[in-house]
Amino acid sequence: MQITRQADYAVRAVLYLAKIGSNQRAATSQIAQEQQIPPSFLAKIVSQLSVAGLLQTSRGARGGVSLARPPEQISLLEVVEAIDGPILLNECVTGNGVCTLGDECPMQSIWRDAQAELIDRLRTSTFDSFIKNGQREPLAA
Repeated sequence: MQITRQADYAVRAVLYLAKIGSNQRAATSQIAQEQQIPPSFLAKIVSQLSVAGLLQTSRGARGGVSLARPPEQISLLEVVEAIDGPILLNECVTGNGVCTLGDECPMQSIWRDAQAELIDRLRTSTFDSFIKNGQREPLAA
C-alpha cells in the first residue's frame, strides 16, 4: 500500500502548521513554498482538510490556514483518510463477499491483522509527537 502524493502533501501541510503553533495562521503560498507543494494542489488539499474538520481557513489581510484542533488531537490516520479515504490493504477485509473463498481464505486473517495494526499505528500517531523536541517519533520495537 502506498499513500497518494496528495495525502503526503496533506501530512506535510498539517505538520508545518503544527510546528508553527496551533493558534498561528499561515498563508497557503507560504506553506506551498516551504513544503514544496504545488499551490493549486495545496488549495484542493486545504479544502478537503477543512471539510474534514482538521483545518480552519480565513480570508483577508489577516487570513490564512490554521489547525482546527491542537496537534495532539489530530492523528496521522485522520489526515490520510481525509484525503485518500479509508485504509484498505485488500478488498477481502471489507467482508463484502469480494473474495470467492470467503471465510475459507487462508490469507484473510493476515490481511485483517495487518490492516488493524496499521490503522492503530496511524490513529495513535498524533502531530504533537512529530514536533516534540524536534525529534521523530520512535519506531515501535
